[in-house]
Amino acid sequence: MITGTHIRIWLAVIVGCMVVGTAGYIVIEPGWRLLDALYMTVITLTTVGFREVQPLADAGRIWTMVLSIVGVGLIFGTVGIVAEYLVVEATSGRREAERMVQAVNKLSGHYILCGYGRVGLTVARELVHSGLKVVVIDILPESLARARREGFLEVEGDATEEATLRAAGIERARGLITTIDSDAHNVYVILSARAMNPDLFVVARANTEDSEARLMQAGASRVVSPYTMAGHRLAELAVRPRVVDFIDAALSHGELAFSMEEVEVVAGGSTVGSTVAALRDSGVFVLAIVTGERSYEANPPADRILVAGETLVVSGSVARLRELRGAGAKA
Repeated sequence: MITGTHIRIWLAVIVGCMVVGTAGYIVIEPGWRLLDALYMTVITLTTVGFREVQPLADAGRIWTMVLSIVGVGLIFGTVGIVAEYLVVEATSGRREAERMVQAVNKLSGHYILCGYGRVGLTVARELVHSGLKVVVIDILPESLARARREGFLEVEGDATEEATLRAAGIERARGLITTIDSDAHNVYVILSARAMNPDLFVVARANTEDSEARLMQAGASRVVSPYTMAGHRLAELAVRPRVVDFIDAALSHGELAFSMEEVEVVAGGSTVGSTVAALRDSGVFVLAIVTGERSYEANPPADRILVAGETLVVSGSVARLRELRGAGAKA
């Protein structure tokens, strides 16, 4: 890659050749003015072929031939370096694109993020902090460049088109989050994603209050309005700031020794048939059991038996929750 250092070196070589060539003519051809020597050096190095300033002695002709060869080398060398740079840039771009495609094709159970603005950037970072793989879809080159600098896999294209979603591995994805600042586009993204992967968990950004119902009808699993959430959070911080800080710390990454997670009880796992008391004795506290869509059994009794398909909202040490997931539960 050609950098500023390379350009400075190239300029220094050119200037050096001109200085040496001019000095050579002054030494070899006594009586030449500085301007004559410089003029002769320039037309020789550039192979222009104008007439000699003054008749040359044999030594002057030899010096002119040397400078001509140097000039031809400089010209062809410059052309070669520029051509190599252009070829390398073109091939590296293709190699990077191929590497990106191969990396996305290897993913399974990842999340697809549509729209990489300010909201999308925050979402992507949170997902990565949770140990999840993310593929960013955006149509703007500058947004894709930012995602690339952050280390995310990216797909350039319109997220409403099936080809773009397929390139992001929609059939193998675990979830999709669309944060595009157009509700109409978010609706189209959801419809396309649902048609290609009916089991996908979809979270959509609602830019207006009226659009929340349309996004749910299109197939969104959850709809979030950044403005509504900001209002709720401001109110909660004003009323119960310590509770909000505690929950934020529990849901953060590495701030506290414990965490809060949702864990699915899967068939064949160690948690099936176990009780709330057994989990509590192992260091995992069951705060609630999700029994249906927005239906919760809060603070379940100690003898409550866990059934496959239920989802637990639990709290415990980070290490213990990691062990629980590895023992047959699904986070």
